[in-house]
Amino acid sequence: MQQNQELYFVIIIGILLGLLLVSFIIGTLVLYRRRQQKQDQEMARVKDMYEKEVLHSQLEIQENTLRSISQELHDNIGQLLSVVKLSLSTLPLEKDHKAVPLISHSQKVLNKAIIDLSNITKSLYTDRITDSGLAESISYELLAVKNTGMYETEFIVTGDEFRLPEKTEIFLFRMFQEMLNNIIKHSAATHIMVSLTYSPGSIFVMSVEDNGKGFDVEKVRASISSGKGVGLKSMFNRAKLMGAELKVVSNFNKGTRLEVKFLSKNTYD
Repeated sequence: MQQNQELYFVIIIGILLGLLLVSFIIGTLVLYRRRQQKQDQEMARVKDMYEKEVLHSQLEIQENTLRSISQELHDNIGQLLSVVKLSLSTLPLEKDHKAVPLISHSQKVLNKAIIDLSNITKSLYTDRITDSGLAESISYELLAVKNTGMYETEFIVTGDEFRLPEKTEIFLFRMFQEMLNNIIKHSAATHIMVSLTYSPGSIFVMSVEDNGKGFDVEKVRASISSGKGVGLKSMFNRAKLMGAELKVVSNFNKGTRLEVKFLSKNTYD
C-alpha cells in the first residue's frame, strides 16, 4: 500500500514537472514571438523613416534645382530677350522701310517669348505658392492652359479655404503640375476640371479630372519598378511623404481622375 502511494506521488510529481516544463517552453516561445514581432515592427519603422528621409532629400534637391533653373532663366535668358527687344525698338529706320513689318513681327514674337518665359519661371519658383497660396497658384496655371485655346478648364473651390504648411502646398502644387503635364502629353483631353475641397476637421482633398482617352492604371503602376511611369511614381512618393492618400481612377475613352486626400494635421512640414 505504501509503495503504491509512493508510486502515485512520483507520478503526480512527474506530471507537475512535465506541465511546468511545457508551460516554460510555451512561455519562452510566446516571449520570443513577441520580441520578434517588436523587432520586426521596429525594423519596419526604421526602414520607413529611412525611405522618407531619402525621398525628402531627393525632393529637396529637385526643388533647389528648379529654383536655380528659374533664377537662371530670369537673370540670363530673360535679360537677353529684353535687350534684343530694346535693340529692335531703337533701330533708326524710316516708317516706310521694307524691314519695318519684319521687325514689328519680331517684336511681337519677342513679347510673347518674354511673357511665356515669365510664366515658366513663376511655375518653377516657389515664391508665388508661398505668397499667394495653393488655390491662386493652381488658378494661374489653369488660366495659362486655357489661353492656349486647346482646352476648356474648370476650377472649383469648396469650403472655407485654410492655408497648409508651406512645404505641403509646394508638394501639392508640384503634384498638380505633374497631373497637368500628363494630361497635356498623354490624355488627348479637351476638358480639365480641378477641385479643392476644404472640410471641417482639416480634411483637404485635391482632385484633377479630364475627359481624355484613359489608361490601364494597374499596368502603369506595375511598370513603375522598370523605370516607366515616372510621373505617377513621383506623385505617389510625394503623397507618401505627406501621409496622404492618392487615388487614381481611369477608364478607356472616359477620362482619368486623380485625387489626393489627407488631414492637414498629418501634412509634412
